[in-house]
This record gives sequence, structure tokens and C-alpha cells, in this order.
Amino acid sequence: MYRFGLMLLGLLALVDVATPLTTDGEHPPMSIAIGSAVVGVISLVLVGFAWRGRRWALAPLITLRLASALLTVPAFFADGVPTAAVVAAGFGVAATVVGVIAVLLPKRELAGAR
Repeated sequence: MYRFGLMLLGLLALVDVATPLTTDGEHPPMSIAIGSAVVGVISLVLVGFAWRGRRWALAPLITLRLASALLTVPAFFADGVPTAAVVAAGFGVAATVVGVIAVLLPKRELAGAR
């Protein structure tokens, strides 16, 4: 589950990195899109460290991914946001929650394995 969570959080970080290329400049605003890309790049670096077993990278990674998800919340309430953007924001928030839970779940040992 740990690696699955890291892959999911890494995929979300890649989406963040691509945000400035996919925005119309209004939904999201370019300043938010660029900030999202910066958060995505930092998240990718942290995913790399966490993948190699550096547990210290988890706290900042989780914090950044949750902050990125929170940046999408205005899409649910702002007027004029395209439906596709609202749906994408919903999937992003849900995937973030699943990814965070997956990296935080304790490892389970196989029954009878030593």
C-alpha cells in the first residue's frame, strides 16, 4: 500500500506540474497554476526520497499534497468554473485522500512469515 500511495501522490504531483500548460489563465488563474507547478516539483522530489525509504520525506510530502488539494476547493464554489474542472478537482481531492491514507497505513506482516 505504501508504494501505491507514493505512486498516486507522484501522479498527482505530475498533474500539478502540468497545470500551467492546461489552464486558460482564468480557471485556475495563472498565479495559482504556477504555484501548483512548484508544489508539484517539490512533491516529486519528496516522492523520490520516500520511495528510497527516507521516512522524513513523508510529513512534508503529505503536507504539500493536502495543500494542493485544498487549493482546488474554490473550484466547487466559484462561479463560472467549467464542469470538467470541478470534476477534475473532485477526483484530485479524493485521490489525495486515498494516497495519504495508503502511505500512512502500517505495514502488515504476512501471517506466519518470520
